[in-house]
Amino acid sequence: MQMTQDWDKTFARSDKINHRKVAFRNRYGITLAGDLYQPKSPSGKLPALAVSGPFGAVKEQSSGLYAQTMAERGFITLAFDPSYTGESSGEPRNVASPDISIEDFSAAVDFLGLLSNVDRGRIGIIGICGWGGMALSAAAVDKRIKAVATSTMYDMTRVMSRGYDDSMTPEQRTQTLEQLGQQRWKDAESGAPAYQPPYNELKGGEAQFLVEYADYYRTPRGYHPRAVNSGNAWTITTPLPFMNLPILTYIQEISPRPILLVHGENAHSRYFSESAYEAAMQPRELLIVPGANHVDLYDQMDKIPFDRMQAFFGEHLK
Repeated sequence: MQMTQDWDKTFARSDKINHRKVAFRNRYGITLAGDLYQPKSPSGKLPALAVSGPFGAVKEQSSGLYAQTMAERGFITLAFDPSYTGESSGEPRNVASPDISIEDFSAAVDFLGLLSNVDRGRIGIIGICGWGGMALSAAAVDKRIKAVATSTMYDMTRVMSRGYDDSMTPEQRTQTLEQLGQQRWKDAESGAPAYQPPYNELKGGEAQFLVEYADYYRTPRGYHPRAVNSGNAWTITTPLPFMNLPILTYIQEISPRPILLVHGENAHSRYFSESAYEAAMQPRELLIVPGANHVDLYDQMDKIPFDRMQAFFGEHLK
């Protein structure tokens, strides 16, 4: 793997933090690439946060913005590219599995806990969009994670297996699985996976939330050439494990560790956070941001509730 040392983020570099590129391995032997952000004048061992998402994004986009901002507020933070994407290793490219994605969060916790200036008893995680669901699942299985926050959260296993608003019929699900099975034969015959059409290309008539995605991923606002969502694509068979592995089955086991769920009032995806809130046990908080849509919480500094996130982690990582 090769990592650029240039500042190629979609956001400006802060003069309040120190930044360096890092690499670490997950339990499956995949090397993950990350950006480590640290306060410029640390005092003693600090709390730390691992950050990733959205699903199909890279660390140079939203997760890096969150990580840098939380580092400005006193945390050591790590934004990382998930396995098979961005600057992280793994072949073929742009494929995903919920199990490996959840493992990536735990591998980030491994890395942070080995830093000499991190208090490994005070490590939390932040998951954005599709990585919100991964973060909740990681917190359920990894008791080292002391607090978890999600922003504009998606449960990727739910949306892929049931459709938006759980609208997929049993017949549609069967048809989808039949098609994916046939695609496996095609991939096996060719010796390489086929890919979906380029993501976030607008042809006209799309739903408003797809227009909002394109406004982020396909414009200077959030475009990054390594992001799946910026005109690249997942493999056609990427949905297979998501159709079969519900990741929030054990969300109640996060308790007594705290959960903060942040979502936009006008987000098409708001029901994911509301369902997670209902399924989780105390202590839990659902924070609805007035007037915000799904993508606003990727990068709109006047809408992302960083003050509340700072207070949340400050209280629970003390």
